[in-house]
Amino acid sequence: MALSACGPDEIASPGTGGNITINNPAPTPAPSPAPTPAPTAPALVQPASGCPTIADAAGLADDGVITGPTGTYRVCTMPARFTRSATLPNLRGVLYRMNGRVDVGTDGGPTASAADTNVVLTIDPGAIVFASGASFLNVNRGNRINAVGTAQRPIIFTSRDNVLGLNSDTSSGQWGGVVLSGRAQVTDCAAPAATPGTVACERQVEGAATPAFFGGVTNNDNSGRLSYVQIRYSGFVLSGNSELQSLTTGGTGSGTQMDHIMSFNSSDDGVEFFGGYVNMKHLIVVGPEDDALDVDTGVKANLQYVIVAQNTNTHDTILEGDSDNLRDSTPRTNARIANFTFIAGAPAADGQAMLRLRGGADFAFVNGLLVSRNDECLRVQHAETIAAANAGTDEAGPPIFRSVAFQCGGASPFIGTNDVTAAQVQGIFTSGPNNNANYTSTLTNLFVNGANESALVASNPQALSSFFDTTNYVGAVRDASDTWYAGWTCNSATASFGANNSGACTSLPVYPAT
Repeated sequence: MALSACGPDEIASPGTGGNITINNPAPTPAPSPAPTPAPTAPALVQPASGCPTIADAAGLADDGVITGPTGTYRVCTMPARFTRSATLPNLRGVLYRMNGRVDVGTDGGPTASAADTNVVLTIDPGAIVFASGASFLNVNRGNRINAVGTAQRPIIFTSRDNVLGLNSDTSSGQWGGVVLSGRAQVTDCAAPAATPGTVACERQVEGAATPAFFGGVTNNDNSGRLSYVQIRYSGFVLSGNSELQSLTTGGTGSGTQMDHIMSFNSSDDGVEFFGGYVNMKHLIVVGPEDDALDVDTGVKANLQYVIVAQNTNTHDTILEGDSDNLRDSTPRTNARIANFTFIAGAPAADGQAMLRLRGGADFAFVNGLLVSRNDECLRVQHAETIAAANAGTDEAGPPIFRSVAFQCGGASPFIGTNDVTAAQVQGIFTSGPNNNANYTSTLTNLFVNGANESALVASNPQALSSFFDTTNYVGAVRDASDTWYAGWTCNSATASFGANNSGACTSLPVYPAT
């Protein structure tokens, strides 16, 4: 009964007025996020313990080590001449060095014979070759190179200063270059009495202090293969004020394979083709101090997907063409270029045109862009260069332009000299289908097509040769999804090719250990 008299007041805590307070523990604070670690710089390269053994009897000379910003490397110097086929493997901590002229095999003369040395120099993907001064690589007639890199690991030919980290984006001319010598037809013979295009017509490599000949009549000759290759800082004066290009071909035959080649900062031309046959896709020339592309002495050249970016300092034309035989001689230079994007630098000091066609040579340009601040975009010299084709000769007639767009820096983009008038030059250009001399660039990232480029009407380059791919766009790079230039190139202030495995041209790549 006593319990029945109890009410709420009797069970409440004193002073609470009948309310119950529950004190929950404070919530545990969320842990602070761990700080994001700073990017880890690639580990510096450590030198290999020694040089690899190669098949050539002379072997590689162990010349100690060299140290630069990317690490320390074992220096393995090539022999002055490879007399047996050999392979330069890609080994972490190894750089290959040219100490002076390096010959692949011995020159076998203008025709094949049992005396040919048939040496093949193979360079593995990712291998780096450096040189300085008058050093250059010469692949002699009757021998071959097999330098086949990959998009992930291009093969790099460069200078000693590049290894040491001393170069800037304007450095150049620090070693010779790469020369391929073949047995195809050439003109401008070294022997004045020789007939152009015959077995007696040979030429010597520019600047070589000792003879290095090319030429013959084997138009399907094979000098080997270059693929996914960078050639940096070339153009050292070898002798007599004559320098090499990044890549020089002399009389190479149609059996030679070349693709995905980058020339960076040559103090002379980016590439020069002397006679023979050149078939190449995916060529990039950045920062040449003379011409980007030079074709002469009877070369038959087909080039597709070409990017040229001149620097803002010293440069000459983007393309210079000549034939050295003004009329009726065989072979006559014939250069055909499809899907190109040419970006001119600052106006040339001498008012040089960006495309200079002369000497009776033949040309065809299809699906191309030229963006220039120069007044002159196109100069044609010599009446023979615009003459109609002659029956019984290999002349192709006046230059061909199809689906080519010019953005020029002034009111006079067309120039004619040596018996050619500006009106004739303009007429040749404007008579071609889908050409535009008043185009306005909307290129992005310097060379990637934008809205105006995508609106241009393309032509089929296969009408010129089955070598060419059929394309439905003008320019070298269709749009942002077209990335054939990425991965195997290097970047500079002149042109950036985006994320790649080589990084800046001023540095050596450091690939992950395999």
